[in-house]
Amino acid sequence: MYACAKLSCAPVLVRRSSRVLYQPLSASVLSSPEARTEQVTHPAWPGGAQRGYGGVQGSVHRAIQMSAAHRDIDTAAKFIGAGAATVGVAGSGAGIGTVFGSLIIGYARNPSLKQQLFSYAILGFALSEAMGLFCLMVAFLILFAM
Repeated sequence: MYACAKLSCAPVLVRRSSRVLYQPLSASVLSSPEARTEQVTHPAWPGGAQRGYGGVQGSVHRAIQMSAAHRDIDTAAKFIGAGAATVGVAGSGAGIGTVFGSLIIGYARNPSLKQQLFSYAILGFALSEAMGLFCLMVAFLILFAM
């Protein structure tokens, strides 16, 4: 049991596995190992990163460098997501058409309920339009906030 604990806490294993945990999966898988991190020694510690198990290891991490192909894939994913979110606007238009179509049918069946039917129709219009605007807002968030 002690040997297993000693092996699982070895500094080399902890150092290698901890690099993978703080980076996104795409950066860990797609970038080359030498582009991910750069090890440096800390000037305040004698021996720096070469102190061994008892020492503290400092590291400086470079920003994730994305190639043109990765940027193109990310841009395409944004456009696809925004297009999928915009489909709800078409559903809002269909809902508004259904609401006012039902208003005309209800008014033709019972003209004495004109005012009550119209208030229900305005409420249905407002709710349907709000859902369409929410879908449009999500599309803009995908495009410009991510």
